[in-house]
Amino acid sequence: MHELAIAQGVLEIALSTAASHGAGKVTGIKVLTGELTGVVPEALEFGFAALAEGTMAAGACLSISIIPLTGRCRDCGDEHRVDKYRFICSACGSYAIEILSGRELKVESVEVE
Repeated sequence: MHELAIAQGVLEIALSTAASHGAGKVTGIKVLTGELTGVVPEALEFGFAALAEGTMAAGACLSISIIPLTGRCRDCGDEHRVDKYRFICSACGSYAIEILSGRELKVESVEVE
């Protein structure tokens, strides 16, 4: 379950951000994760809630946005969504697909009081 390690990283970023701004409580965290990371949102939420208990981030709302996996064909230039990890151009059938999005994993914002 790699979500627990990710949750730990998210918590560390949130607590560090809150401390650097002199805040007493973390109320919300927005996380962007690409489809290719394989993150299960429910597992990330569960892990975060368990790790945040007893910290200034306890009870914080974790908002997770999934970025779709998209690619561009290096042969014909077509840009399309990559479904079911099939890296095949839907326009020309080429396997020369460059990933445009879907690998992201970042804390976009931290809300504090």
